[in-house]
Amino acid sequence: MKKINDFGDLLGQAQQMQAHMQQLQSEIAKTEVVGESGAGLVRLTMNGAHEVLKVSIDPSLMKPEESEILEELIAAAANDAARRVETAHQKKMSEMAGGLGGLARKLSG
Repeated sequence: MKKINDFGDLLGQAQQMQAHMQQLQSEIAKTEVVGESGAGLVRLTMNGAHEVLKVSIDPSLMKPEESEILEELIAAAANDAARRVETAHQKKMSEMAGGLGGLARKLSG
């Protein structure tokens, strides 16, 4: 009977950790950061959800009439990369969760 109580305590702690992680993820998603390159000639604003919010390119780097297209292409490429990173992250997390399920079965058995 003691084993069940220990497992129940462990499960409760895991649920608290999960709730805390969800709160942290929500806070991170709202965070905005600015990345720079070329000594500030190119600036990219991204939120914690890996979404590009703004791209700014110094006009000295291109023809002014093409700047809007270039900015949109850079934002699209950055968003695609962020989505691919997220997909890889989710795959790793699901693999880890599968391993934890095996650990739980061992603890209960």
